Amino acid sequence: MKNRLTWTYGGLILATLVTCLFVVWGVVEIFHEGWYAPYEWLYFLIPAGVSLALTLIALRWPRLGGALFAAVGLTFGAFVLWQFRPGGGRGSGWTLATLLSWVPVTLFLALIGLCFHRGRKQSRRRGHYLAAIGVPLLLGLSLAARPAYRVAHRLDDGYRGERLIQGNGVALYWAPAGPGWDREGGTAWNEIALYGQEHLDMAGKRFGLDGHCNGAGEWERHCPDEGEMEAYNICRYLSPDGARLMAEPQGIWRMPTTDELVRSLVRGGRHAGCAWDGELGPADCQVMPDKETPLWDPKTPVIYYWASDESGPGWAFYVSYNGRVSEAHKFRGLGSLGYRCVRE
Repeated sequence: MKNRLTWTYGGLILATLVTCLFVVWGVVEIFHEGWYAPYEWLYFLIPAGVSLALTLIALRWPRLGGALFAAVGLTFGAFVLWQFRPGGGRGSGWTLATLLSWVPVTLFLALIGLCFHRGRKQSRRRGHYLAAIGVPLLLGLSLAARPAYRVAHRLDDGYRGERLIQGNGVALYWAPAGPGWDREGGTAWNEIALYGQEHLDMAGKRFGLDGHCNGAGEWERHCPDEGEMEAYNICRYLSPDGARLMAEPQGIWRMPTTDELVRSLVRGGRHAGCAWDGELGPADCQVMPDKETPLWDPKTPVIYYWASDESGPGWAFYVSYNGRVSEAHKFRGLGSLGYRCVRE
């Protein structure tokens, strides 16, 4: 009996730990990526909610809950392996970092299932249920307090037209809502760079003109470079007012560089005093920038902008609203990653 109780305690501790990990991830993503539409943020609490529900089921019906934990863990593990397979949906292949990053939602869940199954004793202690619910809840509330205050005070003047952002070494006009400002995301660097090549649209250009800029084999040499970005990018075809695309290049608008994006980051209606040292990671800023007007649309999912410059063969820089510079495959089309054209 004591041995079974030990297995149950082990399962409860591990299950609560996994729920807490999902709470930490969920709270971070809620205020980083999900705070742009009513109830959109609830999406990021689903993993923690599922983990908590499985924990409560396992405390009440250990064998059923254990089987569910194991099934969910193994199924999700198989899904992750499939997504990250070489040449697959994520295009990056299996790496040690990728596999280790998913341990909490794969092997951990299977181990928790084993613990509850071996325990095989229904928990009648109210403290077990309170711990399973209370620990993640208190953790989530404590983590959410500061970012909740920040997003509640974001500046949004409601204007989505052309904007001038000046100071901090730059003075640029940013395109109004329309083809020069992707506020919904999902556009790849390749699609922006190759807009004017062969035919005037982005169709069929995500993986390069020959389809081989896809992360498999010698893919880097099939990707467009900065020269093609400068010559054919979609911004060159914007009308002078930035409202529509023209049949011929106008040469008025262009894509911003990484340095220009970083220096134009805003907080409280003006630049945040950010500077870029040429490296990946957070920029040095006088104040922490935020997803605010005039640079961003706080009510759309885009929290990153592509830059015109590349970080290496097949890779390009993009910048987050909070001042972090990152890189991604040129064929990546994240729903949170867009672009905005500029002119002098």
